[in-house]
Amino acid sequence: MNTLQSVCTPQLKTIHRGKVRDSLRVDAATRLLVVSDRISAFDSVLVTPIPMKGEVLSRISNWWFEQTADLVPNHVIRAVDPAATLVREVEPIRIEMVVRGYLTGSMGRAYDEGARTFCGADVPDGLTPNARFPEPLVTPTTKEKSDRPITPEEIASEGWTTAERYAQMKEISLRLFERGSRLLAEKGLILVDTKYEFGLLNGELILIDEIHTPDSSRMWEQAAYDRDPLTVEAHDKEYVRRWLRENRKDGAYPSELSDEVVQETTRRYVEIAEQVTGEKLPTPTEDARSRLARNLHREGLIKDGFVAILMGSRADLDHANKMKAVLEAKEVYVDLRVVSAHKNGEDIAPLLAEYDQAIEPGALIAVAGLSNGLGGALAAHSVLPVISCPPFKDGADLMININSSLMMPSNVPAMTVVRPKEAAMAAMRALNLPRLKEVFRQEVADMKASLRRDDKEVREAAHA
Repeated sequence: MNTLQSVCTPQLKTIHRGKVRDSLRVDAATRLLVVSDRISAFDSVLVTPIPMKGEVLSRISNWWFEQTADLVPNHVIRAVDPAATLVREVEPIRIEMVVRGYLTGSMGRAYDEGARTFCGADVPDGLTPNARFPEPLVTPTTKEKSDRPITPEEIASEGWTTAERYAQMKEISLRLFERGSRLLAEKGLILVDTKYEFGLLNGELILIDEIHTPDSSRMWEQAAYDRDPLTVEAHDKEYVRRWLRENRKDGAYPSELSDEVVQETTRRYVEIAEQVTGEKLPTPTEDARSRLARNLHREGLIKDGFVAILMGSRADLDHANKMKAVLEAKEVYVDLRVVSAHKNGEDIAPLLAEYDQAIEPGALIAVAGLSNGLGGALAAHSVLPVISCPPFKDGADLMININSSLMMPSNVPAMTVVRPKEAAMAAMRALNLPRLKEVFRQEVADMKASLRRDDKEVREAAHA
C-alpha cells in the first residue's frame, strides 16, 4: 500500500508526532509540518493508514489558508510536497475555537439529554436535531491530554490567554466561519461545525494547524440536507466510525480497517478535496515516502542520503572523522553516534528505529575495536546495509582482532572494510544514489585512463 504512515529522518529533529501530523525542526524559526496518512477514531490511531489522506488534508488546508489570508495571518511559508508544508514557528495558544452552525454531534446528544448552556453560550428550547442556529456559536475547548469544554471566563481565570485575546480569537473565528460557509455554499456544501487554532508570533495572532478539512470540520451536502435534515451524511470520518461501531466485538473497536473501507475512505477524501478546491488530484505514480524525500532534497532541507557512523566509544572519533570527511565531500549527510554493543546494547534498537524508518536512503558504519560486537548487532537488527571498519592500531592489532568483524552468525550480513576511506566509499555505493553513481562512473573511468596512460609512458620509456 502506497502510504505515508510516519515521517522520520536523522537530518531533521522530530518535535512532535500527533495522531495525524508530524512536526520536524528546520531551524529556530521554522518547522516542517507533514500530514501523514494515519487516521484516528475514538481517541485511537488505527493501524491501517488511508492512502492520499495526508495529501488531501494538506492541500485543503493550504487552499483555505490562501482564501482567508486577508482575515488573519497564518503560519504557512510554502508547500514543499503534496503532504508537507514549511510553517513559521509560533507560540501556540492551547485553546481550540470550536464554531458550530448546527445542532448536531456531541452537542446535539447533550441537548437531547437536557443541556441548554454550552461553554457559557445559551441555546433555546425547541430545536430539532441538525437544526441551524440563528447565529453560529463558539464553544471553546482546552488542548490537554483530555480536552474539556471551557467558558470564556475560565479561559482568562485559568491563564490560558487574556480576555482581550480570547475576544480577538472569537471575532476572527466567526469571520473565518462566515467566509468558509459562504465559499462552501457556492460548491453545494454546508459548513456545519469546525475548529480553529491560533498562536502568537511577535505578539501577533496567527492561524495555525489546519482549516476546514474533513478531519477538523463537519460538512454536509446542501441538497441532501434539504431532502432530509435528519439523515444527512457528513463529509468527515463518520463513515469510518460507523464501520468501527458495526464491527465492534466484546466492546472493543477493531484496530484495522478492511480493504473495502480503506478504498472507500480514500475515495471520499479525494472527492471532497476536489469539490472544495476545484482542482483534480493527480493519481499517485511514485512512492509517497520517496516523493517526500526527493522534494525535501530539492528544497535543500535534507541531503539525498545519509550514513550513520556508530562508534563503540568516543575514543573512536578520530577514525570516524576520517570517514566523515570523505562522505561530506560528496554531499552525504553524516550522523555520528556512540553506542556499545556490550555496555549499553539496549540502546541499539531505538536508535536503529529512526534510521530504519528514514524516508531517504541510508547506510551504517560500525566503528569498534577488539571484540567487535557492534557490527553484528547492527546488522542483525537493521534493514540497512552495515559496514564494519574497526580502528586497528597497527598490523598486529588487525591480525589479532579482524576475525571478530569477519565472522558473523547466519543471517547477519555485516561487511568489513579495513581502511576508513574505502569504508566511506563502500557506504556511498550502498546508498545507490543516481547522482553518486555518475560520480563513481567518472572516477572509475579516470582511474582506468590514468593506468593506461602510465602503462603507455612506462612502456615507451623502456624502449626509448
